[in-house]
Amino acid sequence: MLGVARHEREGMGRTIQSTEPAAWDRSTGSGTWRCRDVMAHLASTEVAAAAVLAGEAPTELEEYLKSEEGSDPTLDGFSQFAVERRAQVPVRQVITEWGGAADLFLARASLVTPGDWDNRRVPWVAGEIPLRYLIQSRIAEWWSHGEDIRAGAELEPRREHWPMYAVNDLAIRALPWALGLAGLSFPGRSVLFELESSGGGTWHRGLAPREVPSEGKRPDASVAGRGYPFALVASRRVPAEAYLADGTLVVAGDGDLARAVLQHIRSFE
Repeated sequence: MLGVARHEREGMGRTIQSTEPAAWDRSTGSGTWRCRDVMAHLASTEVAAAAVLAGEAPTELEEYLKSEEGSDPTLDGFSQFAVERRAQVPVRQVITEWGGAADLFLARASLVTPGDWDNRRVPWVAGEIPLRYLIQSRIAEWWSHGEDIRAGAELEPRREHWPMYAVNDLAIRALPWALGLAGLSFPGRSVLFELESSGGGTWHRGLAPREVPSEGKRPDASVAGRGYPFALVASRRVPAEAYLADGTLVVAGDGDLARAVLQHIRSFE
């Protein structure tokens, strides 16, 4: 995982180097953010992630949480808070902030012990999460936001297996959390995912917290397709309905269950 993280940090660096100056003020095509806003979001998140790995107080994150007292803080809310704070900062300065924080994060991640990897939890926006998921989420965000910038800069997509696998694996593992955000729960139900090509793999996952399908259990539904379009759905760049309509993604078994999963699936962003 750490090797993939280093590879993806360098891949993001190449995307930045390939982006012409005028492109930083263009829309990414994903929401209302410009390319420079994506970097502002990443910079703030990297600074916070590096801090919590070292057991330090993530100052900007704490400022956001304080501003949201009396309401429910969200990752999206923190992102908007951080982007607005950097709206007038020169883009080169924002990029430098991101690069330094990403390198610090990776250096601190390299000190993680096997025991930390299995058991340590760290504070994050909506509560504590396993440390390993924090590291995997950085890979997922670097790839998905790198694709946002590449779209805005009119660069070709980076269809590389391991970062896309990190996106897909994290989103599938986080399904109970994602479904819970929508007030949904499917105890005793499970879904089989069979993805081909880059980013592909096979997963049979339960849909309720801490539920693992028993050996020999037949999945209640299945989802099949290729890794790249699934990663775009998992990172919420393309609605699942578009790929279901043209057959890029195919569901079987309990179709309503599979569609509900695809509608709400998301990686930690």
